[in-house]
Amino acid sequence: MIICEDLLFSNGAKLEKYNPADVVFEEGTSAKYYFQIKCGTVKLNTFLEDGKEFVHGLPFDGHCIGESYLFTGHNYAVNAIAVTGCEIIKIPKDQFLKILLDKPALMLEISRYTADRLHFRYMISSFLAISDPIIKLQKLFDHLKMYFGFEEMYSFLIPYTRQQIATLTGMRVETVIRYVKKMNEQKLVRLDSTKIYY
Repeated sequence: MIICEDLLFSNGAKLEKYNPADVVFEEGTSAKYYFQIKCGTVKLNTFLEDGKEFVHGLPFDGHCIGESYLFTGHNYAVNAIAVTGCEIIKIPKDQFLKILLDKPALMLEISRYTADRLHFRYMISSFLAISDPIIKLQKLFDHLKMYFGFEEMYSFLIPYTRQQIATLTGMRVETVIRYVKKMNEQKLVRLDSTKIYY
């Protein structure tokens, strides 16, 4: 969690529930709220002119979304859409900025989080130049494992479905399924039913 939930609620935040496919915010609209995911998964995406979807990320429990837009005059360049049922803490922009003025150390936390997300997006973009599916999967899994502070082999449960992994890596879901099995055979991952341990 980026900001303590109690601090957000004591400053006027509300908890909102979203069903799968509900829109949290839309591309082209202005940023009026700080959003922090209490539980669930959200998809940050854009739709291209040909109707294809480009997924920028799949933040989940504890992550904030669209926070960088609260510091600019730009409208959102992405959509945020619930992938699962979600509970999201929402606080008006002016109240959020007041919290940061009252507690400037939180600005460092927000900046660190935003820098981590930017790093993740750069890494995802690099997948376009990688042809080996196993290398793509390893890069994604390495980043996630390091982000959550896991080191031991097979200690980290990948928090995404195979479809979500396919979306993030630009591969077809069938390709992800096939190469995750190969990684299991090579002892790079451990499979337990549908769960992937890295």
